[in-house]
Amino acid sequence: MKKMKGMRWWMVGLVTLGLIVNYLARNTLSVAAPTMMTDLNFDKQEYSYIVVAWQVCYALMQPIAGYVLDAVGTKIGFAVFALAWSVACACAAFSTGWKSMAFFRGLLGLTEAAGIPAGVKATTEWFPPKERSVAIGWFNIGSSIGALCAPPLVVWTILHGGWRISFVVVGAIGVVWTLLWVLFYKHPRDQQKLTDAERYFILSGQDDRPQDKVAKASWKQIVKSRNFWSVAIPRFLSEPAWQTFNAWIPLYMATERHMDLKEIAAFAWLPFLAADIGCVLGGYLSPIIHKRFKVSVFASRKWVVGIGAVCMIAPGCVGLVASPYTAILLLCIGGFAHQTLSGALYSITSDVFGRHEVATATGLAGMSGYLGATLFTLLFGIAVTQVGFSPLFGVLAVFDLLAAVVVWLMVRERGPQPPLGITPSATTAQS
Repeated sequence: MKKMKGMRWWMVGLVTLGLIVNYLARNTLSVAAPTMMTDLNFDKQEYSYIVVAWQVCYALMQPIAGYVLDAVGTKIGFAVFALAWSVACACAAFSTGWKSMAFFRGLLGLTEAAGIPAGVKATTEWFPPKERSVAIGWFNIGSSIGALCAPPLVVWTILHGGWRISFVVVGAIGVVWTLLWVLFYKHPRDQQKLTDAERYFILSGQDDRPQDKVAKASWKQIVKSRNFWSVAIPRFLSEPAWQTFNAWIPLYMATERHMDLKEIAAFAWLPFLAADIGCVLGGYLSPIIHKRFKVSVFASRKWVVGIGAVCMIAPGCVGLVASPYTAILLLCIGGFAHQTLSGALYSITSDVFGRHEVATATGLAGMSGYLGATLFTLLFGIAVTQVGFSPLFGVLAVFDLLAAVVVWLMVRERGPQPPLGITPSATTAQS
């Protein structure tokens, strides 16, 4: 069989497509909200309950999804969850009010929870530590592309068939991706098209233990570790920003900046385009800082977290500007900032936890993040009618700065792993 160079980048591309579909499904709600709320006759506070239903189910399921992925493997686990979230997304078309919509979005949260843990696990399987921040940046871009694609796609389907069709179309896209995942994803040890040089490059520096002989991840041991809380607390503080952007930007543009549906389609995707840039640039910032300032790779991750947190000050100032276009610019800086920070946190997680426990640790930290997002969304749904959007965006900026402080004070680098007993056919892999 003909070998392919750079197979690891094809695999991360497949993961990225999965994250695009994952975030497209979750962002369909926010874009359809102005039309759907009028049709089903519910208000902003009831809309916040729908968002919370998704967030609570997502938060509670993340550690379970991570554990399942560590137990059954990335390929099977991700496929099952992806098919389930596609069906759950399509079922939202049958909603008759905010309660039924909350039920279907809760099902979506339960099934979508595997997305990020699966991405981190696949990246850990396919990339050595020194390349993971770049790889995670590329797969994490899927979350922003999905949110970016939602406004034009959902608005187009609303204009041509109604908001219910939007959920069905996105669900069908998820089924197609699931088939592609089952057909093409393989672990490095099973990928016959992988060159020997690239296989060695991927496996060098990883745990010198066959996966089936490694004890399964223990939630208790993970939760007791200092490094878990050094990631979980920042997730709790920073995740509300991203969930607010995903769930509330279209409504903010419609109610606070008085934009119509076509203007929302034209501008609501821009913060997520900026988030795409943050995903990729944030991934490359770590090795750039490592080489330029002569700090360790691990320390460079903390620098990236700090840069992202400082940039989050921009959306905190959104209430100080009169122009809606300047407000969108500040939200764009916020999208860039959060994804830069978020990608660095995922890289730190992959650095401080072994490959047999990284999905579980990512899921548990994700649960912490979404619990923070849920509490903030409940506050947001009540406070937005009292004080407006602007003070709440300011609070999000403070949260991200606190998250960076926690990372700098708490996280500790994991000890070196034993080298693999593999004789390479070449010392480096071709990209």
